Amino acid sequence: MTFLIFKEISRNMHSSPNKILVVGSSNIDMVIKTPKIPTPGETVLGGDFVMNPGGKGANQAVAAHRLGSAVTFVGKVGTDTFGQQAIHSLKNEGINVEFITSDPKLPSGIAMIAVDEHGENSIVVAPGANHSLSPTDCEPALKNLRSSSIVLLQHEIPIETVLHVAKTATRQGAKVILNPAPAQPLPDELFQHIYLISPNEHEAELLTGVQVFDVKSAWKAAETLKEKGIQIVIITMGAAGALVLSDEFTGMVASPKVITTDTTAAGDTFNGAIAVALSEGKPIQEATNFACQAAAIAVTRLGAQSSIPYRKELEEES
Repeated sequence: MTFLIFKEISRNMHSSPNKILVVGSSNIDMVIKTPKIPTPGETVLGGDFVMNPGGKGANQAVAAHRLGSAVTFVGKVGTDTFGQQAIHSLKNEGINVEFITSDPKLPSGIAMIAVDEHGENSIVVAPGANHSLSPTDCEPALKNLRSSSIVLLQHEIPIETVLHVAKTATRQGAKVILNPAPAQPLPDELFQHIYLISPNEHEAELLTGVQVFDVKSAWKAAETLKEKGIQIVIITMGAAGALVLSDEFTGMVASPKVITTDTTAAGDTFNGAIAVALSEGKPIQEATNFACQAAAIAVTRLGAQSSIPYRKELEEES
């Protein structure tokens, strides 16, 4: 039986509508620094090892909260130590964890991450309980949505759950942001319920069939996605920044130049930041610039949630 945990949330959290609702995965990340990413069959002697809370959903929830918004997280963990550690970490951040559920049969999700000397990474995820997060698990949180709410989704949970949440949120007037990662094909029905989609080059290629290797090809992929009915398409392009295609603004938004240490949570930081900026009513160009700044800070640090900046850090940079 699935059960709710950590119900000791303040009455204010119960009564107030969700500003940003993040529905997604929660993992524990096991990170090894290594001179190079191993090729198949190769053993590489690594360096530092760290173990941190992670998971794309949890990372994006932490980013949105640190960057200035009230955040509710919906996810699923096992009954093991890793699950309790993940919940405790989110709760300490100040995130509403009332709607995290626990699966008594499956373990909590974990990710094994190798990070090379250039900051590039190779990640293998064992999703565990994340893959049992069902539409029914999400219903209690969805009841609190309002037209001012932002709902942030990713792909480390079942697609049927992503679709259900997106449809329900749209019906209630909330804006849905989909970070389509890890890359996988999507049902056409889902695109009708997305306000903003934010693939990287690889994800954009899988979704559109357009090979993305420069701004021109990214533009073509973005147009293909927008034709599916999405209002705003943002293709993130690493150090080059992000290409935005929308009725309000179209063009490249540059990323600050930094020395990269680890790119693990860059995309998650970007998406959490976009959600915050949109919830504050920022125009899309300004919101994308805000997100690029946040992601640029994140890549200078090792780890997932440990690398995500706070709002005051962006204000100090500006």
